[in-house]
Amino acid sequence: MKKYGLIFKILELVLIVISVILLVWGFVKGFPATVADDNGTVDPLLIWAGIMIVLALVAILIVGLIIAIKNDPKVLVKYGLILLGVAALCLVCYLLAKGNPAIGLTTDQPDFMTLKLTDSVLNLTYIVGAASILAIVVGEVVMAIRNK
Repeated sequence: MKKYGLIFKILELVLIVISVILLVWGFVKGFPATVADDNGTVDPLLIWAGIMIVLALVAILIVGLIIAIKNDPKVLVKYGLILLGVAALCLVCYLLAKGNPAIGLTTDQPDFMTLKLTDSVLNLTYIVGAASILAIVVGEVVMAIRNK
């Protein structure tokens, strides 16, 4: 177990060093004031930020899944059902999406599939947002009832 801790510490140090090097390089070279003045410093930082986000998500999901399976192998069925539920919700949002043309856009309307995908993401956002608000309200009501 100590071996894995050492590997993770070294990886963490390497990622931090690369991040600091990119940041210092950006400040030394100078960041552009406008998009037209691009000098090649912004894109590497954005790409590195994306890489770091992907690494973090993969680490959380993979390590979390491995630990959960070690503790209780039945959790794999639970995760499968959750994944199936998310896929069903995305399918429902896609089927509800109309894909109507963008209002007020007079030139170069996106194609139908782009509009349908945009509407699907909006529907998903509405449903998840409403579910979050509902969960907060119901959670507070349940806590208030239990504390009486």
